[in-house]
Amino acid sequence: MDRQTVDAYERGAVAYGEARRAYHPERAESFARGLPAGGVRLDLGSGPGHYIPHLGTPVVAADAAVNMLFEARRRHPGTPAAACDVEALPFRRHGLSGVWASKVLQHVPPGRLPATLGELHRALAVGGTLDLTLFDHDEAAASPDRARVTDADDDFPGRLFAFWSPEALRHLLVGAGFVVDDLDERPTGTGGFRQLAARATRARTLADTVAPGVRVLVCGLNPSLYAADAGIGFARPGNRFWAAARAAGLATADRDPAAALRDHGMGMTDIVKRATVAAAELTPDEYRAGLARIRWLLGWLRPRVVCFVGLAGWRAVVDRKAVPGIQPQGLAGVPTYVMPSTSGLNASSRPADLVEHLRAVAALAYGAGGDPAGVAGHGR
Repeated sequence: MDRQTVDAYERGAVAYGEARRAYHPERAESFARGLPAGGVRLDLGSGPGHYIPHLGTPVVAADAAVNMLFEARRRHPGTPAAACDVEALPFRRHGLSGVWASKVLQHVPPGRLPATLGELHRALAVGGTLDLTLFDHDEAAASPDRARVTDADDDFPGRLFAFWSPEALRHLLVGAGFVVDDLDERPTGTGGFRQLAARATRARTLADTVAPGVRVLVCGLNPSLYAADAGIGFARPGNRFWAAARAAGLATADRDPAAALRDHGMGMTDIVKRATVAAAELTPDEYRAGLARIRWLLGWLRPRVVCFVGLAGWRAVVDRKAVPGIQPQGLAGVPTYVMPSTSGLNASSRPADLVEHLRAVAALAYGAGGDPAGVAGHGR
């Protein structure tokens, strides 16, 4: 979360508690009614605790500003509290039944929102609910990730606000492994601003590992159930992707997408987010819808190359006669490489062949003889 924003809330915690209220208690109560009895719900960015009485129990207040948590516990004694950043939650995997995030994710710098949503996906149980509210603005029509810092005209100046269009938020939620159940936009009465309120279900799938500045975007067909449960793409021991990526210089650590993004500029997503036993279960309509999201993602991230691992999706939607290698038409103006599946079931492709394909992708991403490790920290 933006540090300057946290500092603004630390200074203004008491005044904020007095000046604000729970503006949509009925939505919070609806969210709470949909959670299983006894399921832990997190009030993320709880502030002084305005929504705590409407969220049911057990509820945990979480905020990056410690003074906000003091206010929340003063108003609601006995409420467990966690001082933490929304980008690094101190909760075990699948430990939460629901996350209420009212106007907190808007303070995450735009390029870090995919990872933040991925962190929420990690902490939520399969079938868990995420309810979030942030802001849209007329500026977001020109760019999906506009942001501004408030000045002295704001009653709590120095806060970063990121603005997202409905289309961008939907694509990011789907990419983060959520099924979007509801997404509404409502005016706020101030010039150009609108509130976006979304409710989404944590699916049994993978979250994208992406950020602006990514050099190569790797797109699988869809996650296997094994990979979805492990939380890592191409996770099955018999899958040869990670060995080939390491040999090609696209990764150093084995089965560590975050390290590959941070240290080598390799992002990861899937055409279709629905996890299956086999990719043969997917339909052409799912591939079409998935490629529409990939086009949007490429338009935002602008990687140097996108690599589709597995030919089925590309052949189903774009070119049924496609062969491995660079595709003449590209996608969204980005050079596009299609390679065979790295699954151990694909006996027609030898490990050495897969390495050569990924070396060709690395050359497109970094240039001939380039050093992928030289992009460390690009997404920060």
